Amino acid sequence: MIDRLTGTLAAVTGEAVVVDVGGVGFLVDVSSITYRDLPAVGADTVLFTHLAVREDALQLYGFSTEEERELFRLFIGVSKIGPKLALAALSSRRPVALKQALATGDVAAFSSVPGIGKKTAERLILELKDKIGDLTPASGAGVATVGATGDEGPVSLARAALAELGFASAEVDKL
Repeated sequence: MIDRLTGTLAAVTGEAVVVDVGGVGFLVDVSSITYRDLPAVGADTVLFTHLAVREDALQLYGFSTEEERELFRLFIGVSKIGPKLALAALSSRRPVALKQALATGDVAAFSSVPGIGKKTAERLILELKDKIGDLTPASGAGVATVGATGDEGPVSLARAALAELGFASAEVDKL
């Protein structure tokens, strides 16, 4: 298992990056959140990684924090949630906000992710609600938690409406 990569950020291509570690360039798929946290090309970086082994490929996924990687591993443990869908969910919000959405049962937060419907979101919440651990107030300090009160609130309804109109979850969070 490759736990982390420490090296120079050599290239950024779409949703993947190349990290040069001792002359070897590792192609790593990253979430939008990690993408935003990356330094400029040519700077040193550290990515926490998960290696997915498939019949036809070895795929490396990278994360800016260990918390994000652990959420990724929890997500791919849910039936019908593969690495690409887990990465899409992690691209929608920061890990603290995702944990709060799981803890409060916010179906709209997950069903707004492309590829995750209402039933899959409900299954995701059901399977992971008890696995995320206790959320302490300090863990959410400085992070906006708008709409984490459940799927009946006006903010959640507005978020779902914007997602239906084609806005990305990251764009909705900025509004």
